Amino acid sequence: MLQQILEDLRPNAVKLVAVSKMKPNSAILELYGQGQRIFGENYVQELKEKYEELPKDIEWHMIGHLQSNKVKYIAPFVHTIHSVDSPRLLKEINKRAKQHDRTINCLLQFHIAEESSKTGFSLEKVEELLEQGLEDFQNVHIRGVMGMATFTSDKVKVKKEFQRLKAIFDQVKSKYFTDNEDFNDISMGMSGDYKLAIQEGSTMVRIGSLLFGARK
Repeated sequence: MLQQILEDLRPNAVKLVAVSKMKPNSAILELYGQGQRIFGENYVQELKEKYEELPKDIEWHMIGHLQSNKVKYIAPFVHTIHSVDSPRLLKEINKRAKQHDRTINCLLQFHIAEESSKTGFSLEKVEELLEQGLEDFQNVHIRGVMGMATFTSDKVKVKKEFQRLKAIFDQVKSKYFTDNEDFNDISMGMSGDYKLAIQEGSTMVRIGSLLFGARK
């Protein structure tokens, strides 16, 4: 299945984040053996344990909701944090990255779904943050945006939400990151809708169940 998914992603140079939450190291190593190096986790403790136990050339992404008081546990090694949803969290990531003399890649998570359980910035809040400038955030590298569509079989609704995130990305890019070639990531799309997400401009998809099987 990995190779089939990679074939879908290759024409658009889309990155695959293999979502390995609640999956054993053996399952991760199986994909690792096939060449996959980017893995995404939802829970801090599980991410920390897997980092310690698995090969060090794995690029770990934090994709789940992240509490500020837990950033310190992953700051020494995490490659990218997708779920930055508040100025407070961004400030804490910067602080902890500085302590380890690192720069951590971050994506700004936007609330694009109707479900209230989903977290994320509004466009207004992000513009408020960026208008103040990023001089105080020298140890974070804002690479783009992330969003989670409504969990539904309604493809029309999902498509509109993906289009909304792409429009937000374009607006933020043109207004605040015009000359920044590194601000180019749109993390959207999962196992059930990644092909649609690619059509709507995704550069990074988060796929779990298609690769690892359904979770209990």
